[in-house]
Amino acid sequence: MLQELLAAAIATGAAGVVYVTAAARVVKQYERGVVFRLGRLLGAPRPPGFTMVVPGVDRIRKVNMQIVTMPIPAQEGITRDNVTVRVDAVVYFKVVDAANAVVRVEDYRFAVSQMAQTSLRSIIGKSDLDDLLSNREKLNQGLELMIDSPAVEWGVTIDRVEIKDVSLPDTMKRSMARQAEADRERRARIINADAELQASRKLAEAAKEMADTPSALQLRLLQTVVAVAAEKNSTLVLPFPVELLRFLERAQAGPPPDTSPQPFHQPTEPAPPQLAQPADAAPQHLRRPTEPAPQHLRQPTEPGPEPAPHQPHPPS
Repeated sequence: MLQELLAAAIATGAAGVVYVTAAARVVKQYERGVVFRLGRLLGAPRPPGFTMVVPGVDRIRKVNMQIVTMPIPAQEGITRDNVTVRVDAVVYFKVVDAANAVVRVEDYRFAVSQMAQTSLRSIIGKSDLDDLLSNREKLNQGLELMIDSPAVEWGVTIDRVEIKDVSLPDTMKRSMARQAEADRERRARIINADAELQASRKLAEAAKEMADTPSALQLRLLQTVVAVAAEKNSTLVLPFPVELLRFLERAQAGPPPDTSPQPFHQPTEPAPPQLAQPADAAPQHLRRPTEPAPQHLRQPTEPGPEPAPHQPHPPS
């Protein structure tokens, strides 16, 4: 009798150990356990730690709640300005609702990956090449919104999206290199022109100051001579003094013009020519005698026939 009781106790204990082993589950800190009893969702997800389920009746599915890093394969597309590019990106997301991540979607990782690829191709078609190269922050935000909108229903939230690389055709790379070189050359020419303009202004100011103070010009000449002599040249050329050059210049120019005020003489206007008056305008004794025309203005007259020579009459 005692042996039978002992055997029954051992059997019960063994069955209990088997049951506990089959029913015991351990949920890690970064996981949540979604329990289905006979195919129906049972309450809220199980928290981290030790938990029990009914063997053969309950089924537990553990969901990772950590941030997942998912690379997006390179997508080829045509930008708004008709440039063919290949763009790849990376998505950071995590599950915030374990029950929806299991119930609402079959595989939330695959769903997020496909949504990210289609959104990336859409962003490529709506953007210019300059935006893809220089305005990535705005594109990242737009891409994040496009992926996050449907992912919320799956119990997934998008942490951030980053565009990794933009691959361009070789011809486009060469064209951009030439454009960048031309732009750098243009800026260099503008800078050189501004420098020459400033230097010319300073030089003009210095020349004006030296013209006002001849001693400064002499001092500058002496400084130049000292600088040339310090180079240990065998030949030293000294220019003429500035005063001598100015003296020669004044000598060649001649005496200065008389700038004293001169008496003002009012010019006399010539009398207007007399108009010919008609014959009946005034009596003959009141008419002004007309001056004969100059010799070179007189019209030559044709000579008349010469008179016949006088012949004496013969005596009768």
